[in-house]
Amino acid sequence: MQDITTEQLKEKLEQAERDFLFLDVREPWEYEESNLKAKLIPLGDLPGKLNELEEYKEKEILIHCRSGARSGQAKEFLSMMGFTQVRNVLGGIMRWEELYGKPS
Repeated sequence: MQDITTEQLKEKLEQAERDFLFLDVREPWEYEESNLKAKLIPLGDLPGKLNELEEYKEKEILIHCRSGARSGQAKEFLSMMGFTQVRNVLGGIMRWEELYGKPS
């Protein structure tokens, strides 16, 4: 599935109804420093947490990290595991902070 820009992510997060999972694959200390209230599952923990994502197997999953690299790996992994609508947020939290500042 096609990746998503930070601007598109912001639009989706501002929608009242959300029928997608927003996933952060950074480490807990990174999440504590700055986060967008996504579900935190560090990339290294993802294989052991697939059961937590099962209900989203056919739904849209938006994944972000610091720059887009780890989330790209997570997208590939989840796609290989049969998740059908996985999208990487290009530029990650770095791009968000560049455009909109540090989240509060």
